Amino acid sequence: MIKKYLPVVAFFAGFIWDALTIGKNVNASDLLILSGYLFATVPIMVWLVKRANLLINNAAQTTLAMHVSFKDANWRERLPYLLLQFLFGSLFSALFILYFKSSSHLAAFAWCLGLGVLLIANEFLETAYRRFTLIWTLFGFCLILLLNFVLPYSLGSIHWLWFFVSIILAVVITQALKLKISPHLGSIYPTYLIAILIASIYVLDVIPPVPLVIKDIQVGTHLEKVSNTYKLQQDKAPVWRFWRSTSNSVHIIKGEKVYCISSVFAPSNLEARLYHRWQMYDKKQGWLTMSRIGFALTGGRNKGYRGYTYKQNVAFGLWRVKVETENGRTISVHEFTINSNNDNQSKILKAI
Repeated sequence: MIKKYLPVVAFFAGFIWDALTIGKNVNASDLLILSGYLFATVPIMVWLVKRANLLINNAAQTTLAMHVSFKDANWRERLPYLLLQFLFGSLFSALFILYFKSSSHLAAFAWCLGLGVLLIANEFLETAYRRFTLIWTLFGFCLILLLNFVLPYSLGSIHWLWFFVSIILAVVITQALKLKISPHLGSIYPTYLIAILIASIYVLDVIPPVPLVIKDIQVGTHLEKVSNTYKLQQDKAPVWRFWRSTSNSVHIIKGEKVYCISSVFAPSNLEARLYHRWQMYDKKQGWLTMSRIGFALTGGRNKGYRGYTYKQNVAFGLWRVKVETENGRTISVHEFTINSNNDNQSKILKAI
């Protein structure tokens, strides 16, 4: 009974380990460790292929799912599968956490949710796949997700080109390894389908622009810099919202400036240009872009690089600011309302 759930235990063991060891930012050490996890699966696959070929020569069944009966197998036979399960489990959980760090808007959270559901579901679909096909699919999938981080991090650029190059490179590496290790066992086609899917949803602005991580975004009035700290005047949250200090409402005098300041983490070698897209909601036309204001980003600050923009003579109503890259990839969305000034409204200075 216990043996039946060992793969699931291995998956969640990897998830808990990564949740405890991966920090709040995306670090080179994290990517190096994950690369080690992924390529540690290669010698295990080589060993399994050699054993499979031996069994095939002895007229045994040709799929890993049939080579070993998990119910009756001894520990020696189960060990390579459990090692693969643990390594892929660690990769899945760590990549899920890394993508979750870079997700701060609804579409990106949906991607992370789908990723989490898919990765957990794979643990329960062992008998539904030809084993080598499953292994190569998991390997290619993890390599695509990993290179989505590694290339921008290494090159110091979040240009859209590197995202697609990372997908192509992952497919080429997976195909080359498969031809070298197991040319006649398993299929590479699911990896192609996954690559097309990931490229498609990136175009739809669902996948966050990794490795950028939003640390904070606030809207208010009277922004000032004191020493190395920005202080923004904001409306104080009502008493019943005890879990937060500031409100999502901004009360202004007509013609007063409204500031948006965002803090975005980026690797130390990364420089880019970010934009604040100011949008107002219209009941008939939806979200209307009123302005798109850019500022330079320089990576390396653990608490994130701070950039701000402002608008003056804004209309009262529902607003939002989208923090996005130069090519329009969404990093974060902050929604708020602008109302007429109320003398009874309490204000608070918040450090950013």
